[in-house]
Amino acid sequence: MTKVVIMSDTHGLTNEINVIKMREQPDYIFHCGDSELQENSSELKGIYTVKGNCDFYGDFPNEMIKTINGLTFLVVHGHLHNVKMNLNNLAYYAEEVNAHIVCFGHSHIAGAEVARGKLFLNPGSVRQPRMRKEKTYAVVKWEDKEEIEVIYYTIEGEIVPELSFKTSLNQ
Repeated sequence: MTKVVIMSDTHGLTNEINVIKMREQPDYIFHCGDSELQENSSELKGIYTVKGNCDFYGDFPNEMIKTINGLTFLVVHGHLHNVKMNLNNLAYYAEEVNAHIVCFGHSHIAGAEVARGKLFLNPGSVRQPRMRKEKTYAVVKWEDKEEIEVIYYTIEGEIVPELSFKTSLNQ
């Protein structure tokens, strides 16, 4: 089973990033921007990180497209796609790049949904959540597109059941 951790908007925190890495021991980790760290920081070692609107110190790409075990991830921060207004721009771009899972941050609002045969996932914020009190990150697990599990965790490692679910991306 493949396991991917998605986090975002850590805004300078370092210990929390290390705790999540050690706790989860995933195959891959994506950071959806606003780490406010440099690309060579030890905390980001092994983490695929994109640039957020508050990332002035690192030289990160604006987006990342990575295929892992049959699923293509599109990772962006979201500010360049106006995700605080709606997901239309991001959805159109996800179609263009044939992404299955679209990971983004920027709004600090945790949530995921399947639309147009794609999983749109915002892990929330490890530092400053909005619309909920829990500081969150997400884990995606799968063996094939038939059953994909999305689990949200607090930074203390507790599952957030109302955000977690299983889905399929077969169209």
